[in-house]
Amino acid sequence: MQPKLCRAAAMPGAALRSRQVPGFAALTPGYTGTCASPIITAMSDSAATPAVASVSTSALFMGFLKVALSGFGGVLPFARRMIVERRRWLSEAEFLDVLSLSQFLPGPNIVNVSIIIGRRFQGVRGAIAACAGMILMPLAIVLALATLYAHFAQIDAVRGACGGVSASASGLIVATALKLARPIKESTWQAGVCIVVFVGIALLRVPLLWVLAALCPLSVGIAWRTRA
Repeated sequence: MQPKLCRAAAMPGAALRSRQVPGFAALTPGYTGTCASPIITAMSDSAATPAVASVSTSALFMGFLKVALSGFGGVLPFARRMIVERRRWLSEAEFLDVLSLSQFLPGPNIVNVSIIIGRRFQGVRGAIAACAGMILMPLAIVLALATLYAHFAQIDAVRGACGGVSASASGLIVATALKLARPIKESTWQAGVCIVVFVGIALLRVPLLWVLAALCPLSVGIAWRTRA
């Protein structure tokens, strides 16, 4: 199916950003083009919230820096809260689309998210700023903590603290997963894919690559068909 010509409306500069970020036209507020990837646009009709039109490079750096420093036990819940609920850089559905693509790409999911969002708002500079804010301070902190842990790992209190952090991280992941599921609760086929993936990976212990190889083409095909 040949995509229609894209056209920008309601927001100055939307056409420029769509050319800079191929496949992410549907993530631009006020953008009415239909040429975006089905992976990105499949859930764009649900759970939309107002999103900002522009974010500066410094705001990207500081935003992801604060997320990185807050995310002890898991960064994703804090990233979603900052991006969607507090600063409204993306709507709930847009964040889920970006996260889905980030999980499919190589590398840490949250780093991929920072690069995609930075690239959307400020091009290459924004991607570098967001990624730097995401990894610089955590890298320094992890190196320092690793050095301390190597010396004090045998202490019972240290092992107990690590166990408590693990339990908290698990709770954060479960809570975030439930929030991420809200935009797709009205779509039967998307909910079905989620259930199949959960059963395959969590219960049957099927390797992740096998699940992706089987379900990604199917999901893309269904998305194209439903959006046609």
